[in-house]
Amino acid sequence: MRRTKEDAEKTRQTVLEAALKLFSRDGYSLTTLSRIAKEAGCSRGPIYWHFENKDDLYEAVLAYSQEPLEALVAECSGMRETPIEAMDHFIERWLSLLANDRKYRQSFEILLNKTELTDAMSRTLKRERALTRSIIAMFRHLVAQAAEQGLISTQEDPEDLGLLSYTYLMGITQTWLFAPKLFSLKQETAFFQRQFWVLLGRG
Repeated sequence: MRRTKEDAEKTRQTVLEAALKLFSRDGYSLTTLSRIAKEAGCSRGPIYWHFENKDDLYEAVLAYSQEPLEALVAECSGMRETPIEAMDHFIERWLSLLANDRKYRQSFEILLNKTELTDAMSRTLKRERALTRSIIAMFRHLVAQAAEQGLISTQEDPEDLGLLSYTYLMGITQTWLFAPKLFSLKQETAFFQRQFWVLLGRG
């Protein structure tokens, strides 16, 4: 029985990897369960065993591919280092994962460039918006701490700066995914980190 469960989990993982590859390459609309099954080397039966339908699989793929980002938010929210170090670590890891982690990068590809987000994806939208709010809240909290400790000099509301921090990173992400030959993300990471602190009044 134990082996059966292990095999089932292995199949689920294979399906997730196949779906992640196809969703990020071809988009949600053009990716069918039949194509995912072929990519995974199985029939559609195992897919329906683990997932209700294509939307359910899509949601699971995003949850799977965003595990590194969720772990990073939790890590930086609980860091004992200074708020400056926590934010610097978050930015460096966000950009490093984007450049080097295929699974992480594909999650952004799917959401930003490969999917028409409609009301039919309400569960996915709800989850993504919650993740967005958690990142903004993390930055807001860390910015407020940094201001209180005199580590940054600004008259701006931490709420606004939390939003600015998130949109700054998302702007870099969207631009690079849309035109990766425009700049080398690895080479420009240090520059983007420095300019982030200029925005927050520490430059």
